[in-house]
Amino acid sequence: MSDSHSGGISARLGYSDSSIAGFNMVLAGFIAFMGIITAEVLYPNYSTRQEISDLGSTVPPNPIIHQPSATIFNSTMLITGALVLVSAYFVYRALDRRGFPLALAIFGFGAFAVGVFPGNVTPWHGLFALLTFFSGGVTVVLSSRVISRPFSFLCGLFGGISLLVLISVFFYGLVVGGPSPLEFLGSGGIERWVAYPLILWLLAFGGYLLGNTGKDSSRSDS
Repeated sequence: MSDSHSGGISARLGYSDSSIAGFNMVLAGFIAFMGIITAEVLYPNYSTRQEISDLGSTVPPNPIIHQPSATIFNSTMLITGALVLVSAYFVYRALDRRGFPLALAIFGFGAFAVGVFPGNVTPWHGLFALLTFFSGGVTVVLSSRVISRPFSFLCGLFGGISLLVLISVFFYGLVVGGPSPLEFLGSGGIERWVAYPLILWLLAFGGYLLGNTGKDSSRSDS
């Protein structure tokens, strides 16, 4: 994967645009994963059947906020979102295409907004959480078009699973009018099948960028 610009921050730091993007993505994935785990451990009687956002605050009319879990979770989302936004900028500089970096930026913005608007801030939290999940799935699918095989297949798989689970919830809830086949996982389990493939992708794709700095392995994007 080749860098299309040679000046700016990356030149001053002595690293390529793609390596800086990869570094920030790996760091974002690590912080997201470990931040959620830490908030879960410190949340009294927390179950993974609960929604992830409950770590920041449950929804009204009687929101429950446990500290320090809430601060840890909200800070995790803020930092993760900011790192992904930085990554999107350097991915844009490194690639001669716009669709994938734009989707990545929206993904980062959504995650950042989730930290700004916890679960007790309605309807904004729900809207930004949905934006994060949907844009994240689209981002991961689009990433399969800018890298070489066989890793592109894994990116398509991760993004496809996340989007499929997300869409199935709305399909069964709004169209079928019945419970999802994944109802046995609980709302938290279903949400994790949407969110965790995105976090794993951040780690994997960031590592790919770091390991392929200077190599032109990009594919056409539309």
